[in-house]
Amino acid sequence: MAADDVAVLAPGFAEQITAIVRAEHGRVVATLIRRLGDIDLAEDAVAEALLAALERWPVDGLPPNPGAWLTTTAGNKAIDRIRREGKRDAKHTEAFMLIDDTAPEPSGPVTDDRLRLIFICCHPALAPENRVALTLRLLGGLTVGEIARAFLVPETTMAQRITRSKQKIKAANIPYRIPGEEDLAVRLSGVLAVLYLIFNEGYLATEGPGLRADLSAEAIRLTRQVATVLSDPEIDGLLALMLLTEARHVARVSDGVLVTLDEQDRSLWDSALIDEGHVLVRRCLAANRPGPFQLQAAISAVHTDALDASMTDWSQIVQLYDQLLALQPNPVVALNRAVAIAELDGPEVALAIVERLDLDSYHPWHVTRAELLRRLDRREESQTAYERALELAGNEAERAHLVRRLTSL
Repeated sequence: MAADDVAVLAPGFAEQITAIVRAEHGRVVATLIRRLGDIDLAEDAVAEALLAALERWPVDGLPPNPGAWLTTTAGNKAIDRIRREGKRDAKHTEAFMLIDDTAPEPSGPVTDDRLRLIFICCHPALAPENRVALTLRLLGGLTVGEIARAFLVPETTMAQRITRSKQKIKAANIPYRIPGEEDLAVRLSGVLAVLYLIFNEGYLATEGPGLRADLSAEAIRLTRQVATVLSDPEIDGLLALMLLTEARHVARVSDGVLVTLDEQDRSLWDSALIDEGHVLVRRCLAANRPGPFQLQAAISAVHTDALDASMTDWSQIVQLYDQLLALQPNPVVALNRAVAIAELDGPEVALAIVERLDLDSYHPWHVTRAELLRRLDRREESQTAYERALELAGNEAERAHLVRRLTSL
């Protein structure tokens, strides 16, 4: 069920239910998958529970523990479905698993259901892009369309990837269990990629009004959990990147309009998160095993070091992007590097780099072009680029920012 489904309720109550759905979706789905060992059945049961909540909560009021209510209701829905499908012993055993209070046997180093689900979805039998997409769907509760836009692919393509991943898990009889200590490190890169994309969706939601604090907070929580299980500089790098980005949360949207980094009120930044992020970046530097997340965290550290945007050390940022581009030679990294080049060498040099990138379906590319063309006083071209960015952008706060920039031309 999408959050939009609650829009028919009274506005205040609709917002409450939307927040609960977003916050609890991943936990309830992960719990049901652990109990059932069946992804489709768990998803369907949770969807039915959410619909039941829409019907009952407006009448009965919110339960004391909405998450527990959803978990119990989803479990009951799953039992009902199992019983409707037949009277086979195996099915009754599955139904018993839902209500059995017996403590589970030790199942490896990962005990959090949501983190467990990420490691399961990052099984080597699944293609890397499918691992990420499936986890975002199950854990983050993102729609297929939102995930497709994050991957810059058509929605139908993403739907096929997710379906194939579920079929692969079922056909290969991949068990819902924690991988052993020796397997955790093998799956680490896929897990970190998932957590990064979940955080990004919270940092700037693909669709809807501004930020999704529930997703960014969950990504940070799960990354901290990973850090307790495994030791790796890239884990520290990812956590540092998240913390340094989250530190700017309060300053990123004002009156429903996205505020760009150079215009943010830096007195609103969370100094405690910045300090923690800087400690982690220094730990990464001491390890001297640079990776993509560590380099991105170092870039964020340079930004958060500056008391004012005019004091930003763009030369150091460009050097860090050079290293990142060597590790990840993709057009999105090149685009971000071009933004830094514009501050160091001017908009004309940066625009030449941007124009060579094949990112026409990526709205930040059009935003970057619009800003560079604006600085070069090529107003008509800048206007066209802003309009194209508006066509592709789905986030309401970002759209409001783009409209403001466009009208100021």
